[in-house]
Amino acid sequence: MSDMNIETAPNVQASEHPEPASAPLPPSKKPPGPWMTVVKKFLRNPYAVTGLIVLLFFVVISVLANVISPYDPAKIDLMNSNLKPGTGDHLLGTDELGRDIFSRLLHSGQISLTVGFSVAAISVIIGTLVGAISGFFGGWIDTIFMRLIDVMNSIPTLFLNILVMAIFGTKIQYMIMILAFTSWMGVARLVRGTYLQLREMQYVEAARAIGVSRTGIIFRHLLRNASFPIIVNATLMVGGAILSESGLSYLGLGIQAPATSWGLMLSNSQEFMLIDPLQAIYPGVCILAVVLAVNFIGDGIRDAMDPRQKKKISRRRLDKWRKNYSKSGI
Repeated sequence: MSDMNIETAPNVQASEHPEPASAPLPPSKKPPGPWMTVVKKFLRNPYAVTGLIVLLFFVVISVLANVISPYDPAKIDLMNSNLKPGTGDHLLGTDELGRDIFSRLLHSGQISLTVGFSVAAISVIIGTLVGAISGFFGGWIDTIFMRLIDVMNSIPTLFLNILVMAIFGTKIQYMIMILAFTSWMGVARLVRGTYLQLREMQYVEAARAIGVSRTGIIFRHLLRNASFPIIVNATLMVGGAILSESGLSYLGLGIQAPATSWGLMLSNSQEFMLIDPLQAIYPGVCILAVVLAVNFIGDGIRDAMDPRQKKKISRRRLDKWRKNYSKSGI
């Protein structure tokens, strides 16, 4: 009994005076996710931010065109034709038929921007589906889709647009369909190449091992990793679609009166270039500003999503770091 008491005594003494517990570590700050990192890099690009502001400006005034425009864009007033800018209530003057140019610019933005965003969205959806299926499965499925893309690229786009417009008419729905039908091939090739690379990754093999379906792998795992180049390409396609619509309308194959678009305004003003060149300058500047803004946004997104992009540090921040962390203080 004495030996037992001697042996257990240190244990009892240790339990009576426990060691002080260490203080809990403060919670670490959660690192920003990939999307937040992209947003921060994008906001540090002055050209991309300027392009976003310009694009949002045109989108807002086009959406509110019915509220902002002082006149009906299709109202003809021959008694007040070819008025100079600032005459009466006509901020930008009137055209050869007495229609208010400012009101027509606002309503033209509705159609041009609608065509641009709609064509880009439809083209991205079609191209992503075709490219994802082709790149994931490969084999004869890939061969069929690639030959289909080769055939589509060999068809003259302008001839196909003229043929469709002559058969079905010049409504905006048909224009969106034909422009999207002839614009998805580049997206498909881009997505296919990305999927060919991603399908060999280890996480795809792990997903197959745990029983994830092919549809889940294609649209849940692979599509997330392929979304960055798709978004960049979609932004650039908006500007291309606006230019295509403007070109068709300028040739008389697009939007027809009483509807209006920036391209149609350019087409109507070509006869008055020597008399009143401002009628062509206004819609031309709008097209130029929107296309440049979209391209700046696309370049900014591409730079923000590129992990190899070098971070630019200002001279002022470098001097501050040297002052705070350099041993010599130089």
